[in-house]
Amino acid sequence: MTRESAQSGRSRYVLFDVDGTLMDAVSNQRQVWRAWAERYGLDADEVYQVALRTRPMETFAQVAADRDPHACLAALHELEDEDVRSGVYAAFDGASELLHGLPPGSWALVTSNYEHRVRGRFLRTGLPVPGLIVDAAAVEEGKPSPVPYLRAAALLGAEPEDCLVVEDAPSGVESGLRAGMTVWGVNAAAAVEGVHRHFGSLSAAVPHILAFASGSHGHAVAR
Repeated sequence: MTRESAQSGRSRYVLFDVDGTLMDAVSNQRQVWRAWAERYGLDADEVYQVALRTRPMETFAQVAADRDPHACLAALHELEDEDVRSGVYAAFDGASELLHGLPPGSWALVTSNYEHRVRGRFLRTGLPVPGLIVDAAAVEEGKPSPVPYLRAAALLGAEPEDCLVVEDAPSGVESGLRAGMTVWGVNAAAAVEGVHRHFGSLSAAVPHILAFASGSHGHAVAR
């Protein structure tokens, strides 16, 4: 099966996930969930395994069904905001080169996190912030729904077939595929099912992403 790239001469757009794709935040997420679990007297490892597969409110329903989910969420947000201020994390190799190399207005962030945290982390790591961030508050349905990526495309004035999604996780890959976009996977030892191309690291993908954005090659993508 092949997927043809956008027609020659048409603008291309790149839509990035953030955590795990542009920025290494795995240890931060684990630490935040550990602190949250300890606050509620729960097993941190068990909570984190659930949190990896679900959105926060769904996590609370599974691991703390007897607790007020809004209070649980407020506690989680408090811990996440503190992590933005004091946590240790870094952009993946190639992220700065890549984002600085993309034309303004040609890329956006599509994240399950919240915009103020993304901006805080980008500020601390020196990554440029795009004009558009579609965050958890911007959509009714999160990944793996296609809604987040479709909303980003609409706000950019882009057609889905002209968009490249760069992701690291199965739920994000599914979201991009369901949106009808080209999806490339990065930062994983093995390819996530469904991706059109796979790169073991973000840095290995950089020249190919920049080439897609510039339309410098036709690139039919094999699956």
